[in-house]
Order: sequence, then structure tokens, then C-alpha cells
Amino acid sequence: MTDDSSRDHVVPGSDEELQTPDVRGYDFRGTFDFAEMLSSYETTGFQATQLAEAVEIAEEMQEADATVYLTFTSNIISSGLREAVAYLVREGYVDVLITTSGSITEDVIKTAKPFKMGEWDADEAALREQGINRLGNIFVPSDRYVWLEEYLYDFFDDFFAEKKIRTPTAFARELGETLDDEDSVLKQAADNDVPVFCPALTDAEVGNFLYYYRQGYDSEVGIEILDDYDKLIENGLLSDTTGLIAVGGGVPKHHAIMTNLFRGGADYAIYISTGMEGDGSLSGAPPNEAVSWGKIKEEDKNYTQIEAEATLVFPMLIAGAFKQ
Repeated sequence: MTDDSSRDHVVPGSDEELQTPDVRGYDFRGTFDFAEMLSSYETTGFQATQLAEAVEIAEEMQEADATVYLTFTSNIISSGLREAVAYLVREGYVDVLITTSGSITEDVIKTAKPFKMGEWDADEAALREQGINRLGNIFVPSDRYVWLEEYLYDFFDDFFAEKKIRTPTAFARELGETLDDEDSVLKQAADNDVPVFCPALTDAEVGNFLYYYRQGYDSEVGIEILDDYDKLIENGLLSDTTGLIAVGGGVPKHHAIMTNLFRGGADYAIYISTGMEGDGSLSGAPPNEAVSWGKIKEEDKNYTQIEAEATLVFPMLIAGAFKQ
């Protein structure tokens, strides 16, 4: 026989009833309602609830007329999220883009030649022989980069004609002006006067071709990044309210929070990330860590992080907070 003390260990009981909402998911009986399903995420738990928080914060950014920074890594443009980013720019939902050189490279390529669906489990050596590059389960034939080199060489001639030293934002804007694709992020940014900051412009094929161009055609050309950093800081200082949507990590995410440090931190922040906090990297650092640095302000429910892969949840965030 067991005594009452052992039962207390197993079933300790509760002193009072919690006042938080009941856990309850979407009821699929009857007519399906997408908006109601998204709303039910608030009480679904786990990352569904984090997504519901993100929708609410994104709506608050819009109500506050915040200057919205969207940061993203190149894999976002590699995937079908390119069209989602272009939509946000086209409709005026974001004010500042911060991204990587790969995003610029791939956005330009996709205006002329699509990426193709492939497989995760592919014969890498065979792909190399065929001239196919793999990005997860997306295939990119090498002829895309042959075409890009020719396109950029023609662009470089005009871009550096009057000024030898240019900035990444000027590069992105003037390159976007040459493109004729409504799904191009660079074109939409140029058409809608949204600056595209790319602190690491040389870290992709753009950098390779700039290197070859300078070696073979004009040794005096160059890219200057500090002017862009000044502009990014000053734009933040002039904004009454700022909001960040960081899709992925790396340099784009940190540039957004670092430059908001100068104004006392961003007012709102949404992170979408699969990065691990445990390794101490910036990519895995959650928003509350940025609060400790003064890069995000500490307010009641002004930031959240969705720990999920972006292609799964970013369209849902756009649907719930911007398209609805």
C-alpha cells in the first residue's frame, strides 16, 4: 500500500485555476474559413501561437505607421518567396530592404531564366557533370550565371560611366531600373523608391563579376559601403516608429537591429528563424537578446520569434497581417 505522500508527488494538484485562454485549435467542421483558422493559431500552442503573435505585431506596425524594415537572406529569393517579397514592396508595406548579394544575383537571373524544382537526395557528382547547381531541392543550371555575367558587364559599363565609386544601394536601384519583370524585387524596389541595402555585395556572383570587371576593364571602379551605413542610421533616427521583420539571420538581420540601436532600439520586431540560440550566433539569437543590447525596445508584446522554416510560415504571416 502507498501512503498519501507518494500520491501527492504523482498528482500534486493546483491551488488555483489559470486565467489564460483554453488551448483549442481550428474546428474543420462546416465551411472552411482561412481567416478563422489563422485566428485559431493564437490558442493552438507551440509555433502556431508564435505566428499569431507575429500577425498581431505586424498589424500594430501598420497601425503605428512604422518604418518597416524587411531583412532576408538569399535563399528567400531562391525559393518561391521571391514573389511574396515583391508583393510587399509593390503594395507599399515595407520601407527598407536589407539583404545579401545572393538575393540580388538570383533576382536578376529569375527575370530571364527560372530556377527549377529538383530533389534533396541527388547525385551531386552527376549534377556537377551536367552543370547543375543544387540549392536544397531547387536546381539552378550554370547557364544562368553565364547569362548573368553578360548582363552585368553591360550594366557595369553604364553604372560606372560617370562615377567610379558607387554604393550598394545605387547598384541595386539602377540595376532594378533595367529589369522588366513585375515579380522582381529589385524592379519593385526601384519603381517604389524602396532602398535595398546590401552590406556584403561582393559575397556572391556579383562580387566575382565585379572582380573580373575591375581586373579586365577598369581598375578604378569600386563599391563604397560606409555611405549606405550612414543613410541607414540616419533614416532610423528620422523615423518616429520602426518595425523589423527579419526572415533568416546573418548580416541583413544584424544590420537592421544594429542601426536601430542608434535610435534607442526598434519599436517592433518579428523574427522567423531556424537558428539555434545555443551556439551564440547572431542568426540564432532571439529578440530578447537584442533587448539586452538596446537594439530592440522592451515593451509589452512588441516582439516575437517564429522558430520555423520561412517558406512554411512567411506566406501565412503576409496573408494574415497584410493581405486580409
